Amino acid sequence: MSIADLLLMELYTAEKTRQKNMDIINLLLKELEAEINITKKFLVIVPVEKFDWAPHEKSMKLKSLVVHIADLPSWISLALTTYELDFETAPYTEPLAESADDLLKILEKNHVLGKGELEKATETDLNGRWVLRMGKRVLADYSKYETIRHTISQIIHHRAQLGVYLRLLDIPIPGSYGPSADNPNF
Repeated sequence: MSIADLLLMELYTAEKTRQKNMDIINLLLKELEAEINITKKFLVIVPVEKFDWAPHEKSMKLKSLVVHIADLPSWISLALTTYELDFETAPYTEPLAESADDLLKILEKNHVLGKGELEKATETDLNGRWVLRMGKRVLADYSKYETIRHTISQIIHHRAQLGVYLRLLDIPIPGSYGPSADNPNF
């Protein structure tokens, strides 16, 4: 085998690896789009007059829950543009929201930020480390890819929690990945 053949094999392997990683980014983008679209269906029906309601004393208030859901896509941008978040030096400040329209604006702004950074991401970016901490206490130490997956999972998790809140408030639940008991359309 000649040196030229070896170089061509190396270039072919590098290109296949690049395509595989771009496939991962494209899959993340596709999944993010789907979850944002489902989330919008939930946020538009949130009763703002119940923002102070919680199903249990240990539960988050409805407003904090829905603002958190709308804010979560910003963590994709955060993961790709920083190496850590320390709640001790950068405490969380809840974005202001007084209406379903405000929630949708927060979600859309954060979606655009997260999607934009993900579209620019490379294999190296996805492999980088990202740490969530409270001072010296490490809460999470993930690859940036794992942080993005965790963020999407958090959107899904808290949206399901919102579904329970809405059910307890007797508000019809939209379908997520298919029909719901209230929406038989697929």
